[in-house]
Amino acid sequence: MTITTDDVLVLGAGAAGLFCAFTAGQRGKRVRVIEHANKVGKKILMSGGGRCNFTNTGTTAANYLSANPHFCKSALARYTPWDFIALVDKHGIKYHEKELGQLFCDESSKLILRMLLDECRDANVVIETDCTINAVQQRNGVFEVITARGVYSAASIVVATGGLSIPSMGATGFGYQLARQFGHDVLPTRAGLVPLTLSGKPLEDYADLSGVALPVEVSAEDTSFRGALLLTHRGLSGPAILQISSYWQPGQPLSLNLLPNDDAETWLAAQQAERPASELKTVLSEALPKRFAQRLCERWIANKPLRQYRAAELKAIAAQLSEWPITASGTEGYRTAEVTLGGVDTNGLSSSTMMSRHQPGLYFIGEVVDVTGWLGGYNFQWAWASGHAAGHSV
Repeated sequence: MTITTDDVLVLGAGAAGLFCAFTAGQRGKRVRVIEHANKVGKKILMSGGGRCNFTNTGTTAANYLSANPHFCKSALARYTPWDFIALVDKHGIKYHEKELGQLFCDESSKLILRMLLDECRDANVVIETDCTINAVQQRNGVFEVITARGVYSAASIVVATGGLSIPSMGATGFGYQLARQFGHDVLPTRAGLVPLTLSGKPLEDYADLSGVALPVEVSAEDTSFRGALLLTHRGLSGPAILQISSYWQPGQPLSLNLLPNDDAETWLAAQQAERPASELKTVLSEALPKRFAQRLCERWIANKPLRQYRAAELKAIAAQLSEWPITASGTEGYRTAEVTLGGVDTNGLSSSTMMSRHQPGLYFIGEVVDVTGWLGGYNFQWAWASGHAAGHSV
């Protein structure tokens, strides 16, 4: 079996792996990327509805979940959103800010992938696709990656294999297996940025409203997010729900502020004073989607002309609208999750280089690590920053 020798082997041709590869290649390293799928950057292509939300200008460590919330600070400080924007500008890619610092391509996510591949080409990076890894071993200070095509060896190996989310695009737990093989702890994983499911009575209450969307503030214990909620035939989706899903635990109550931009009590009192003959469902239909407002008044809130409500009744309705309870039964799981929470324990890694504390020359970057961003470009920024850190160290 042939043995091919390089300086650096990067396992995984996603956002973090490609970025790390050309960063190392620019330093004169001989770099080879090994990807088991038939194409590179599949998640890049599908991200942001095909427009790729490639960073967020407001990125801070507070936008990430990790058992060690300080771990991501070093890499994020050394490669900022503005650094990536400069790279995007260099390649002439047009972009726009959608909301809250979220930057998207004007045209297509294909441009971001092409940019990464162009940088890899210019740095003489070799990319192998459709290359299944059978084993990884380390002997005499050299790593050997055994594949069906032969053995690839290098002094440094970077694990950028991602998490378990969207297995239909090739996600596997291979990176976690490698971590354990070389003495690393792997924290429990679960689906993040994922729709929530309803079952039983809660599903019956809302399932036929599938497709209805409304702005809310959703809360789980002491964590809240504002954004759109989308009712689906299986449960709840939309940006606000995806955000809270990373914090929500099964069995935990959720509440929705259905009037996030108003004080419900003040608003209802004003409506009563201005239009006392109007029915509650009519007034609510002007602040909420009509079908949703009518459902509230059919099943949970007594509907009558506003003048017939006593002040205490309106106050109680306002409290309901501000903390509307909803019981989720679970999540849709890795099948539709955008990210994987948990992963390689950061206690075993250097925060400045991403190198293993147990095995010199071994690095872990991107989603395989226990660092998970919010929705809105944060996970891409972690991919760039962690890839940059490792790329400058290998």
